[in-house]
Amino acid sequence: MELTWSESTVVQTIVWTFLAFLSMAIVLILFFYFSRKKIVAKEIEKRELEVNHQKALLHAVLFTQEEERKRIAQDLHDDISSKLNVVTLHTHLLKTPNLEENERLEIMENIETLTGNALESARRIAHDLLPPVLEKFGLQAGVDELVLEYNTTQKVRVTRTGDGSFDALTTEKQLPVFRILQELLHNSVRHGKASEVIVNVETLATHWILNYRDNGCGFDSNDPKVRKGLGLRNIESRVGLLNGKLTLKAQPGQGVHYQITFSNEK
Repeated sequence: MELTWSESTVVQTIVWTFLAFLSMAIVLILFFYFSRKKIVAKEIEKRELEVNHQKALLHAVLFTQEEERKRIAQDLHDDISSKLNVVTLHTHLLKTPNLEENERLEIMENIETLTGNALESARRIAHDLLPPVLEKFGLQAGVDELVLEYNTTQKVRVTRTGDGSFDALTTEKQLPVFRILQELLHNSVRHGKASEVIVNVETLATHWILNYRDNGCGFDSNDPKVRKGLGLRNIESRVGLLNGKLTLKAQPGQGVHYQITFSNEK
C-alpha cells in the first residue's frame, strides 16, 4: 500500500526528528565523555603535583636531617674530639719524669679548662638537639628562653602578643612548633635582616593560630624559586607534621607575614 503525500511527510518528519535527537544524544555523550576525560586529566595532574610536593617536602626533611647529622658530627670532631685529644696530651705530660710542682699545676689547670670547654660544647650540642627547658618546663618556657636569647643579642627585638598559650598544645605538637619558631627567627635575622619581630598567638576552642611578622627586607612570596628554598620547605614540612595550614604573604622591602593554623585536638 502506497503512502499518501501527507503520510509520507509525517514519516519523514518522524525520521528526521529521531535522527536529530540521536545526533543530539551522540553530541551530548561525546561532550560528557571529553569533559569527563578533561576533568580526570586535571585530577591526575593535581594529584601528581601534590605527590611531587610531598616528595619535595620529604626530600627537604631528609636533607635537613643529613645536614644536621653532618653538623653534629663536625661539632663533635672539632669541639669535643680535638679538646679531648689535647687533654690526653696533657695527661701524658703529667707522666714526665722530674716534673716541677708549678709545671704540674699548670698542666692540671689546662686539663681542667679543656675539660670544662668540652663539657660546655657537649651541652650546646645537646641543647640544639632538644632544649632541656622544653622537655622539663614545656613549650611556653622554651619559647620565652628563645625570645630572650634573640633579644639579648640587641640585633632584633622580638615581641610576644596575643592571649594564646603555647602550653595549650598537645605534647607531640610542641617540638615541631618550637622548631618552626627557631627557623622563622633564624630566617628573619640572617636573611631578612629584620630589626623587629612580632609573634602573636591565639588559642581558639579547637584551633591554634600563630601570626609571625617581621620588618625585614622581605621577598616575593609568589616566586617559585623562593618557595623551593630549603628554609621555607623546612617550615612547610613541619606544618605538615602538624596537619596544619600555612599562609605566607611577603613583598620585597615589606617584611614577611606567616600565619599557621592547626587543630589542637588529640
